[in-house]
Amino acid sequence: MQIPIESFNLQMLNVGLAHHDGDWNWKKVISPFSRIYYVKEGRAVLHLPQQKVELRPGHLYIIPAYTLHSYECDGKFVHYYLHVYEGVGNEMSLVESYDFPTEVAGCRDDELLLQRMCEQHPQAMLPASNPQAYDNVTHMTSYVQRYCEMPLWQKMELRGGILMLFSRFLRQAVPHVWTQDERMKRVQTHIHSRITESIDVEELAGVACVTKPYLIRLFKREFGTSPVQYINSKKVERAQLLLYTTDMPVKEVAYTMGFSDHSYFIRMFRKQTGSTPQEYRERMRK
Repeated sequence: MQIPIESFNLQMLNVGLAHHDGDWNWKKVISPFSRIYYVKEGRAVLHLPQQKVELRPGHLYIIPAYTLHSYECDGKFVHYYLHVYEGVGNEMSLVESYDFPTEVAGCRDDELLLQRMCEQHPQAMLPASNPQAYDNVTHMTSYVQRYCEMPLWQKMELRGGILMLFSRFLRQAVPHVWTQDERMKRVQTHIHSRITESIDVEELAGVACVTKPYLIRLFKREFGTSPVQYINSKKVERAQLLLYTTDMPVKEVAYTMGFSDHSYFIRMFRKQTGSTPQEYRERMRK
């Protein structure tokens, strides 16, 4: 499923140059934004769910949003970092649409681009290297507000730089194949195009031109989950981003994501994340 470039609603949260000396060892990190690294000096190890990657000088690395990962470093390690999120929208996100290579060869232009970003936006540097110190609602909303207040030319320049760095990975990326069944492709497209609305399974059965019971069986066979579970998981992911990047009340977040009953939304959120939306916010503010 390929999405047009004008749909890439990529916005910067942070950019900076980090110097470490055996102190970049964080476990079980997960966030609703993507990370790009360019390594200048030293080495470190990135632990992903299915692989272990050695971070080497002169290379670019990407960690897509909502990817659980850990870091390991026992010596000198210097790297540029760029944190980017995709705005909540009614379409498949970039990281959902493609399988990106974790590592690609970088070049001097990439380093200069990140250096310029750092020079132009020194206030976007992280206050600390510990994710718990910056993956919190208080800092996140201030980052988002800062971006929104930038003049248009700055936003355009940033977007160009972000797209250029993403293009390094996109060159070797392949479209993510969710299903080969054309009926299920139509259903998935329908779900994502209306993810902020209330979506009924009967409606999806009509899109696929099959009965409701058959749709449920076919969807579970292709996606490994039921239509309702899939819809709720995508709604909760987008709700996490709203909770990160806005001060929107929980009830308003629920309604924004198409839940008419915010109590049901809270139950779904807790089921997927292990905490209620309010607990999630309170924990991240500590």
